[in-house]
Amino acid sequence: MPANNAATAALTDEARAIIGVRVFDAPRDLVFSMWMDPEHISRWWGPRGFTTTTQEMEFKPGGVWRHIMHGPDGRDYPNKIIYREIVRPERIVYSHVSGPPFESTVTFAEKTAKRPSSCRCCSKRQRCAIEP
Repeated sequence: MPANNAATAALTDEARAIIGVRVFDAPRDLVFSMWMDPEHISRWWGPRGFTTTTQEMEFKPGGVWRHIMHGPDGRDYPNKIIYREIVRPERIVYSHVSGPPFESTVTFAEKTAKRPSSCRCCSKRQRCAIEP
């Protein structure tokens, strides 16, 4: 498909979404709180084998989280996140403004008799480069 074809450049939000769901045997408020504290988030953030060092974390709308993800190969990956919306204990919306840019909405479902607590993260690329 030619790169100048307008149809190749238009991707829907649905097509660009990456959705992950995790289920926890813990109350929703506790799961939510693990996103608020740099001491806790550094213990689980990032792919397996990575560690995270928080440089700054202001957990409020408009606040910034600057952190470095340290890869198992020794490479460092600086990151900057801006919190857009925080509704405790239901939702966190943030923009990842360092490369690659994307938006994420994290929702937290309460434990019920039929299902455990869960955390759903939907990330959407802000821009998508189409290769010829």
